Amino acid sequence: MEKPLLPRESGRFIAERSRDVFVEDEGVQKVAEMLYGLRHSDELTASGWKKANPLAPAPTSDQGSALNWVFVVDTMNFSFWPEEETQQCEVTYKGTTYTGYMTLCAAITRAMEEGVPITDPKYFSQMSVEELGRVLRSDNETLMPMLRERHQVLTEGGRVLLEHGGSFRSFISQAGNDAQKMVELIVEKIPSYRDEATYEGKRISFYKRAQILVADYWGIMAARGQGDIINMDWLTMFADYRVPQALVYSGALRYSDTLMQALKNGELLSSGDRREVEIRGCSIWCVELIKDRLHKLVQERDGQPCSVNSVIIDFYLWPYAKQHHKEMAHIPIHHTRCIYY
Repeated sequence: MEKPLLPRESGRFIAERSRDVFVEDEGVQKVAEMLYGLRHSDELTASGWKKANPLAPAPTSDQGSALNWVFVVDTMNFSFWPEEETQQCEVTYKGTTYTGYMTLCAAITRAMEEGVPITDPKYFSQMSVEELGRVLRSDNETLMPMLRERHQVLTEGGRVLLEHGGSFRSFISQAGNDAQKMVELIVEKIPSYRDEATYEGKRISFYKRAQILVADYWGIMAARGQGDIINMDWLTMFADYRVPQALVYSGALRYSDTLMQALKNGELLSSGDRREVEIRGCSIWCVELIKDRLHKLVQERDGQPCSVNSVIIDFYLWPYAKQHHKEMAHIPIHHTRCIYY
């Protein structure tokens, strides 16, 4: 079977053929200008990641455990949107109630405090669905979606780690310190990370969770002064349902009227649906263009190169969308139930 196009090439291929999602040059320029204004701030650095996620392991925590935490969270990092906005899964940890992706982070951190060895592959590779259900328990009747799928991918991932030294660190070190090789290793060895589809007869890929896992690994290592990973520029943004909303809100992406109406009507898009693939692919290409434009602005105005990559732009846009969700409420997110995002 032919190898799929890599995420960046997939984004470009899709954007050049897309029928319902369009990259808007004016909006790309606008977002690049906004990021240019933030170029000296912490928000556009790898350390901004820790700020965006207060539940991520502290730089002072045990490195092996912190990396396993990231593996557990990223392996189950998909499909948090509720069936009904009023029925959110909620997890309260240390007095703060979390929703969405943060419920997962809170639940895993809570389990560790309760003495559950949830970051030990020996444990999570063979835990039962019931045990995971207890770890991921909600404060209310609304459970975290897709418990059986989360259990399947977590135990599968744990077994792979046990075959490769018994920790995420030992597993990922086989790729050296090269971000591209890391993504390729993850996708090759762990089936649940193979985020691929077919578009206009071509095999394409997004590798959202594989790329996020490498980026989070980088975030953990950078916080410890060991973030000298090469090829980070190879990674793209992480094609999910929150960042496209921010891109549409800022005018960098545009949906056709029919797509916008379908999403407003609450139509569920299946994984691999042409429109779903266009939203994700055009988001990737849009962020690539924003990054290129930002680099150009910094070079022209400051006379120096710019080190902001697509990952850092994603690390900024995702919490930005979360913080401004009320202003963005008129722009629907697309809903797809799958294990890829």
